[in-house]
Amino acid sequence: MSAIATKGSGDGVKAGAGGTAVGRSLASGWWNVPAFWMMAGILALALGAVFHVFLVKQFGVGGFSWSKFEDWGHSYLVPAISGYFVWRERERLAALRVMIFWPGAMLIVLGVACYAFFLAGYPNHMFQGFSMILALSGVILLVLGPRVFAALIMPIVFLGLAVTISEMVMNKITWAAKLLASQGSWILLNIVGVETELAGNTLTITDSKGVAHPLNVADACSGMRMVIAFIALAAAVAMLACREWWKRFAVVLLALPVSLGMNIVRVAILGVATLIDPALSQGQAHKLIGFVLLPFSLVLFLGAVWALNRILREESDGSGAKGAAA
Repeated sequence: MSAIATKGSGDGVKAGAGGTAVGRSLASGWWNVPAFWMMAGILALALGAVFHVFLVKQFGVGGFSWSKFEDWGHSYLVPAISGYFVWRERERLAALRVMIFWPGAMLIVLGVACYAFFLAGYPNHMFQGFSMILALSGVILLVLGPRVFAALIMPIVFLGLAVTISEMVMNKITWAAKLLASQGSWILLNIVGVETELAGNTLTITDSKGVAHPLNVADACSGMRMVIAFIALAAAVAMLACREWWKRFAVVLLALPVSLGMNIVRVAILGVATLIDPALSQGQAHKLIGFVLLPFSLVLFLGAVWALNRILREESDGSGAKGAAA
């Protein structure tokens, strides 16, 4: 780290509260310093070695993201999106002062200790992942200091969406959503003229010949479990396309109604497909429909960002006009 500190502006070494400031502006670009990349590579290898059990179980062949791709395939994209955000903001990061901030070491120790507990003491994959992110936060805080850490807090938190949530938590989240999707699709199908009855989360669709076709939402619409993917999509759009925090919060809040709406449409499409061929509501067909609807979700999120930007611009223009008139 000293090699990084001495090359550049030559501000010298200063002591700061809670840490030792390297006293160097990053205006010349810390990513251009070979010593930084050497240190980053060593730290990445160390983190990979310590947390390899979680990483293999999450991202490896046969792991959650691989074997349950429809539910957790988005996990492969989450680190790439976080990395792109850091790269895009590199000029802003270059204006910040880097520090050795020793309290970050406590986060590293806490993260590793929690990981060891959830690995050997009380095995839990979800908390293993969160422990790894906690340790990573400690590394960034220790090596780069609180100012850079504060600028990177959003992509760090975003990494949490790559962690597979435990089955118990997912079942609680998705069960109520499945019931709402059943009721919404029942209303939608009857509106478009498809005779449908609802009992619990099972739709009974009657064709023109009077033959009833049952469609169980819990079984046929596993896309309800894509709610985390929708949240990840919303968070990515909010992080990359919005500057103000309130806009980011508003876009993320749209994830739940959009995911519910898309799944209502998905179940309704499956219901219509059942009238054509009952086999279309099973196997890979319903998965394909879910992936086809994802781009429409992205369009909705981008439309929300556009609307928020337009509202803010109109309010700013209106305030400016009033100020000029005064």
